[in-house]
Amino acid sequence: MTSMTRRHFSALAAAALWPLSGLGQGKDDTLVMRAIPSSGERLPAVGLGTAVVFNNDDAKIRETAAQILRTLLDKGGRLVDTASTYGDAELVLGHAMPAAASRDKFFVATKLESPDSAELERSLTRLATRRVDLLQLHNVRHPEQSLAQFRTWKTQGVCRYVGITSTSERAYGAVESVLRREKPDFVQIDYSLDNREVEERILPLAAEVRAGVLTALPFGRGRLFRAVRGKSLPEWSTDFAESWAQFFLKYLLGDERVTAVIPGTSDPAHMADNLGAMRGRLPDAAERKRMVAFVRGL
Repeated sequence: MTSMTRRHFSALAAAALWPLSGLGQGKDDTLVMRAIPSSGERLPAVGLGTAVVFNNDDAKIRETAAQILRTLLDKGGRLVDTASTYGDAELVLGHAMPAAASRDKFFVATKLESPDSAELERSLTRLATRRVDLLQLHNVRHPEQSLAQFRTWKTQGVCRYVGITSTSERAYGAVESVLRREKPDFVQIDYSLDNREVEERILPLAAEVRAGVLTALPFGRGRLFRAVRGKSLPEWSTDFAESWAQFFLKYLLGDERVTAVIPGTSDPAHMADNLGAMRGRLPDAAERKRMVAFVRGL
């Protein structure tokens, strides 16, 4: 959904955005990396989300996915996030990752709807692997949900990290309960410049229990691109953002509690643009407040 909206937006704005980017020339080329709190392992701060964009498995989508994955690696990224319920996304990735590079180049995260061995086996088969880097309990809804089986799988070497996810504010109470009790390695939550509830509820708790944070829906389900359609970047932001995508992503990365953002895309050029948010400086606290005020005024 996000990528489709952005595609229409980019058709109108590409002429303004790409010349502005200048391919990052003359700017600090150091990648933004974030440490996973539970281990200290450092992870590139921009990854790839696969919801919707790889729903159907065919030769064309596999090749596009391979191009996107090559771009991800070429521009310094590693993280790929998917789920058992994302249509054929796991299957597409299972074919596309070997076409792009060796499996160990990627940090692979997937999600299960329940601690079910059959669901896990299906995901591993579709991903063409016997282990993933991060295994997440998807769509946490109940405060008593347990990660005991996920921890068993971690001990067995099926995954290196365990986590929980939600993209529904109605579930934040359950997320808080599970996060506080289970202390997972990661929490994945919806967070965007126009959807900031997690700043008061989830991010402080994640920091307290030393959970890494992945941000789903960082473009607000396409709302942000629709809001700025036909508009130029504000002049005061061009020192740190070279496109609207980077403007939106760098707001999130400006909070050091965020480990990585995972925007979805089916376009290699958009993947490259997103990854540009890992380069150059991040907005400071005053600039982030200004970004919030700017979006409120749209």
